[in-house]
Amino acid sequence: MQVATTGSSLREFLRKSGGPRVLVPTMGAFHPGHLSLMQRAREIAGTQGSVIVSIFVNPIQFDRPNDLAAYPRPIDSDLAACEANGVDFVFTPSPEAMYLPDRSITVTENLLSRNLCGATRPGHFDGVCTVVLKLFLISACDVAIFGEKDFQQLAVIRRMVRDLDVPVEIFSSPTVREPDGLAMSSRNARLSPEHRADAPRIYQALTRAAGLTSPADILSGARAAIECSPLARIDYLSLVDAETLQLASTLRRPSVLAAAVFYDDVRLIDHVAIPVDFPS
Repeated sequence: MQVATTGSSLREFLRKSGGPRVLVPTMGAFHPGHLSLMQRAREIAGTQGSVIVSIFVNPIQFDRPNDLAAYPRPIDSDLAACEANGVDFVFTPSPEAMYLPDRSITVTENLLSRNLCGATRPGHFDGVCTVVLKLFLISACDVAIFGEKDFQQLAVIRRMVRDLDVPVEIFSSPTVREPDGLAMSSRNARLSPEHRADAPRIYQALTRAAGLTSPADILSGARAAIECSPLARIDYLSLVDAETLQLASTLRRPSVLAAAVFYDDVRLIDHVAIPVDFPS
């Protein structure tokens, strides 16, 4: 396994590589969800291709400086996990290596990013689109894999690839959960024991509400189940069209019930699919 810290060094490592190049973009602090992405990438790349994992805590997608400062960066254990899961190349640039001090171009998506995380995190998806496009260009990857837990991020990246004719195929991998249902996240390690014990209520609330029969009941049921905890503070709770991510007023198209919930300053996201209710 080779580790590159600049785009030029990664390109040099990759120059003699053959087969498909499969990229797994991450911010590190790996948990089993990340490892599943690496394993899937290895399957897609096969024995002749290359698996590339980027580890970069992207400063321009953080809207809260405290969140950026607190984000875990266990680089030694992350590199060991990459080695153990068949990764060929790891890209670990510094912010200075990724962004020039006078940079003046940003990639913006202005429809799918209006709701959910985009509504409460200004500039977040500009940062995501910009860094992901840079990673695609630096690695010259054929395929990139993203987890479905970040549902909006996945949808925005698919739209960017479609609209800009980016020659990268996007694969997704299902959300990996703890035994109690909490979606695995690098931020879970920052929860206090009391908050960690309470956090599974997010997924429980969403799954129970998904069985209700109207958008209003779904939203009110999920909200009541989350807000009955004094520890949880809802950032957003929305029912959106699964394709356009616009607010859904009926259940006649595939939709998603999505939430972001704060425990003190730790923000957790999750979502569930809502069955289509075809009129008889």
